[in-house]
Amino acid sequence: MATSPDKHFLYAQLRSEPYPVSTFAIDRTTGRLKHLAATPLVDQMAYINTDRTGKFLLAASYVGAKLAIYPINAQSIVEAKATQILDTKPKAHCVIIDAGNKDVYVPVLGGDIVMELKFDPATGTVSPNGPGEVATKAGAGPRHLTLHPNGRFAYLITETTATIGSYAVDPASGTLKELQFVDTNEYKEQPAASDIHVTPDGKFLYGAERKTGMLIGYKIDPDKGTLTQIGRFPTEKTPRGFAIDPRGKFLLSVGMDSAGMTVYTIDQASGELKPIGHYPMGTQPNWIEMVDLK
Repeated sequence: MATSPDKHFLYAQLRSEPYPVSTFAIDRTTGRLKHLAATPLVDQMAYINTDRTGKFLLAASYVGAKLAIYPINAQSIVEAKATQILDTKPKAHCVIIDAGNKDVYVPVLGGDIVMELKFDPATGTVSPNGPGEVATKAGAGPRHLTLHPNGRFAYLITETTATIGSYAVDPASGTLKELQFVDTNEYKEQPAASDIHVTPDGKFLYGAERKTGMLIGYKIDPDKGTLTQIGRFPTEKTPRGFAIDPRGKFLLSVGMDSAGMTVYTIDQASGELKPIGHYPMGTQPNWIEMVDLK
């Protein structure tokens, strides 16, 4: 799922054919959804996002090894004809765009790279930024990437090695320079790290690992952008997705194999997570989008 920049619309894609993405209007008083339309996409997408203007939907296909970009019309509905469909190395897993709406990053799990692309907001197309990619270690399996609120740093979680990488973002070119990789833990079996998020104030970062059902927290050095682990926090079984509320006070985590969601408070000084509530979900919950209605 993804929300529009103004938080008035929600987009949600199905993995079943014809791989439709549905557009929902968000009632700004109640938060309830109104279905507006469903648009078939070229493939099933592991990740969708909008550009910063809300005029384009960017989608990464793990199964199809594609990056696809679709126009969003004046009614905020995704149009059926893509502006661009780009083949990637195997298993594209995420697509992120910077606050300036010009730099796009696509972790490609099977290629052990992060694609670095320039976005043209006039045409809704991308082109390689320099060499067009930065490599991770072989077999790392880069999965999800997130940007620090200050735009100076980027953070990557690798699925198959369960590491988190810190990168400096070049302010002129938007290219990434590796600063550090840290292990989330030593695992007895093949790990399966999943999601990653930074708090809105940029002080803390959290990653999820599915096999152990853990959230791993880090303090971010404000000057260097590097990470120091602050703790490991048990969560739902098989946490594929989690989210931090827009005010940075709470973290919500869902478990695909527990059909539940745990809500944590985030200690504003230490970053420690404290569970304060558990809620039943539907079968295999795997993603969370949060909208502040105030």
